[in-house]
Amino acid sequence: MIEKLKISSILYIDDEKEILNNAVEFLSFYCKSVYAAKDGYEGLELYKKHKPDIIITDINMPKLNGLKMIRKIREEDKDTKIIIITAFIETQYLMEAVELGLIKYLQKPVSQISLLPVLKLCMHELFDKKSSFEIEKDLVYDLFNQSLFLLKIQVLLTKKELMFLDLLVKNHKRVVKYEELNMFVWQGLMSEDAMRSLVKELRRKLSKAAVKNISGIGYQINEYT
Repeated sequence: MIEKLKISSILYIDDEKEILNNAVEFLSFYCKSVYAAKDGYEGLELYKKHKPDIIITDINMPKLNGLKMIRKIREEDKDTKIIIITAFIETQYLMEAVELGLIKYLQKPVSQISLLPVLKLCMHELFDKKSSFEIEKDLVYDLFNQSLFLLKIQVLLTKKELMFLDLLVKNHKRVVKYEELNMFVWQGLMSEDAMRSLVKELRRKLSKAAVKNISGIGYQINEYT
């Protein structure tokens, strides 16, 4: 299960520099991408930009604490797997954490041995429950390999098309906003023409009905039932 981390991304947030650096160094051996933030505000910005699969965050941090940051994320995203770490297990925090749909609550200092089983649990939640997503009959997106198949034949996508589709599929229960797509696919440099062109080409490869536009809000992927 741990090998699936190789295609996953993690955002680690902690205001203690040494802990943050050590965690990033350790996780980089296992993960495709590891992003680091020193407070909740920076963490929120990196989340919006990179849409990581897993977030590991301290609670007590300057500017914006971990729970407040998670609440902002959970307003739109119920699926990203989140692990909380903190020096003190407090009843108030535990009660708040339960409401936020967290994977685990770990007490500092967090060892590599204690973190790996939690990451395995995240991988199970991300991939084993549903490793493929059926957009239409015989049109399937493989979440693990990040590949699209039509009648079991791979459909070639550009890097941006794949990023766009992957974000929609991972958030298929909601509308993905234009701003999110702009940050994730174009790093904030998107033009309206570029997005329209990408969607047009993606619909050509999928079908017109596969990618739904919610006027003034964003896009949502169709799920075959």
